[in-house]
Amino acid sequence: MFSKWKYLFYIHDSIYAIKKQIKNERRKQNLNEKNIKLVIAEKTSVAQSIAKVIGADKREDGYLEGNGYIVSWCVGHLVELASPESYDEKYEKWRYEDLPILPSEWNYQIAEATRKQFGILKKLMEREDVTGLVEATDAGREGELIFRLVYNQAKCKKPFERLWISSMEDQAISDGFSHLKNGREYDDLYRAALCRERADWIVGMNATRLFSTLYGQTLNVGRVMTPTLAMIVQREAEIDGFKPEPIYRLSISCGGITALSDRFEKKQDAENILNVLKEQKDAQVTKIDPADKQEKAPQLYSLTALQRDANRFLGFTAQQTLDYTQSLYEKKLVTYPRTDSRFLTEDMESMIPDLAGKMAAKFGYTRKIAVHPKQVINNSKVSDHHAIIPTVNVADAEFGELPSGEQKVLSLITARLLSALGDPAVRNEVDVEFTCADTVFRAKAKNIREKGWRDIQEWIMGSSAESTDSENEKKEKSENADMLACIATLTNGKYYPLQNPKMEEGKTTPKKHFTEDSLLSAMERAGADEMPDEVERKGIGTSATRAATIEKLVRIGFVERKGNKKTKYLLPTHKGVALSTVMPEQIQSPSMTAEWEQKLLDVEKGAFQDAEFMNEIEGMITELVRTYKIIEGAEVLMHPVLEEVGTCPCCGRHVVERQKGYSCENRQCNFVLWKQNRFFEALGKKMTKPIAVKLLSDGKVALKGCKSKKTGKTYDTTVIMTVDENQRAVFELNFEKGAGKYGKSKNKKD
Repeated sequence: MFSKWKYLFYIHDSIYAIKKQIKNERRKQNLNEKNIKLVIAEKTSVAQSIAKVIGADKREDGYLEGNGYIVSWCVGHLVELASPESYDEKYEKWRYEDLPILPSEWNYQIAEATRKQFGILKKLMEREDVTGLVEATDAGREGELIFRLVYNQAKCKKPFERLWISSMEDQAISDGFSHLKNGREYDDLYRAALCRERADWIVGMNATRLFSTLYGQTLNVGRVMTPTLAMIVQREAEIDGFKPEPIYRLSISCGGITALSDRFEKKQDAENILNVLKEQKDAQVTKIDPADKQEKAPQLYSLTALQRDANRFLGFTAQQTLDYTQSLYEKKLVTYPRTDSRFLTEDMESMIPDLAGKMAAKFGYTRKIAVHPKQVINNSKVSDHHAIIPTVNVADAEFGELPSGEQKVLSLITARLLSALGDPAVRNEVDVEFTCADTVFRAKAKNIREKGWRDIQEWIMGSSAESTDSENEKKEKSENADMLACIATLTNGKYYPLQNPKMEEGKTTPKKHFTEDSLLSAMERAGADEMPDEVERKGIGTSATRAATIEKLVRIGFVERKGNKKTKYLLPTHKGVALSTVMPEQIQSPSMTAEWEQKLLDVEKGAFQDAEFMNEIEGMITELVRTYKIIEGAEVLMHPVLEEVGTCPCCGRHVVERQKGYSCENRQCNFVLWKQNRFFEALGKKMTKPIAVKLLSDGKVALKGCKSKKTGKTYDTTVIMTVDENQRAVFELNFEKGAGKYGKSKNKKD
């Protein structure tokens, strides 16, 4: 009997224990359901990629949710610095006496276009079941700033972790979530980002108002933009002021080889030796020096290096290259683009051979490839992100489905990876010297004996870049081959018949106009000669910001692009020259701006105080406002003589070309032909200067190849211009006989 009750109690206790365990599991499950992490990315596409990896597959308004995560996004800068009038209404008007504007506490505002998304993020941060955040914005200075401003503006106090990855591949995202870092480890990066943002505001806002009020027109000034403009203006001044000097050299033909003397400063000296040469019958070979020279494989791409090559070989602007590469990154085909490193880290060494093999196979390279991973590994030269390389996903990507620009950039990046891993190229060079009339004549022949890394680069790039030889390059290769054959027949110390001695006269040439390739290089090297060798970051701007700086200079009319489709030069406009002329040294000095960039990097590393950096910026602006004096005669420089294009049909005064159109010089007259002209755009045409001239002189212009938006067909027509009672241009189409199928004539005001 006792044992029976004992058994029943045992059963009861067991059931109770099982129920307790179930209850605890349910409580634990409920706690987990309330322990949700909010992941905030920078863009929708990035958020979707992350959500897919971590299992947040339920789509909601402005976010995705699931598996203990909420994933949302920022849509770029949701929070931005407020305008000066937010500090005081008096700043609505630009007055010299109100400068400098130096906020003691900084005001921020939410961009109107992104107010809804900010509201979504704020509500998500306030949810009780959200116990922590994951910062998944781009792993760099700007990404850090974007997240922190939203976090602070929402007054969030919840803990956050940092996702720091250099690739959007699924495995990279998964590994990143397995190794999340404490968000506070990046406080110095945030401080550097704040310094950059606020310094740009202080310099831009104060200097723009200062010079605009003093000179009576809007003159935009920027901490990085203005020194960049100064470099372009200085280059053009050097070109304009260049005075070519004559160059005199003597040439002879000997043993089938044409050899040149050194330069002569005076023509008479060259002529004296030429007269002696004409009396000589032969020349002695005094040197034959063959040598094999190695060309090391190139380094991997940083963003700036990629932008330079894309501009040089493909004609892309820096911004186009960044946009294409960013899109490839978001498609998981290349690694993080905004990097200034050209190496990989040691932990990546083991994956390189497999990646290289797959890339070679993808691009149809069937020869054996050399792979030397050690050449691209250097931990000490990788800071936040390693060099840009393709990801293994390229092997399975449908290359033909990518936009043309992305295809070309991806080819560049892949070619650079495989080239950087390759054998050196071996160049055979032979120097030969002849001596005659106590004068040395030199010639050099060279050819590539072993292509090495060059072979695979040429294969992948095909006709897109360096592999295509111009006619001049083909001619040079042929001449080198002939010269090498002739040199092989010579013997050192022997005399050979002298032929065709003559004097060649030339002139020194100026520097070339800046292209985006050469300007990016100049921005990267700015101030380098004046800074210590151990300084890590030299130059103005960063890899991430240089493209935007160039685009802004073009957009606001300080710089224009001129040239053919592939090679465009960056030239300063009259407005750009005027601004640079009145700018003081401390605003437009590339060296000073480069020094600021280095200090920002030091703030990022915790080696320089952010308060000290801001004090320097504020001190410089205060001194500028206090001491700057208007340059005499600048009003003439600020108001250039405008080019006349015709006579105004309304008042008879001159019509002149301005930035946005061709308008009457009489400010009381309303007549203008806008360059952005909707009537002409509807015809598939632009209001060009020749068209404006024709309209003003004849009242009409014949146009060929106009395109109908409805049918897509092309046609020829004549545009007739009249003016209405409000002095506005009115256009009418006059079709030739047989063109009636395109519709009736149209009237439209400009």
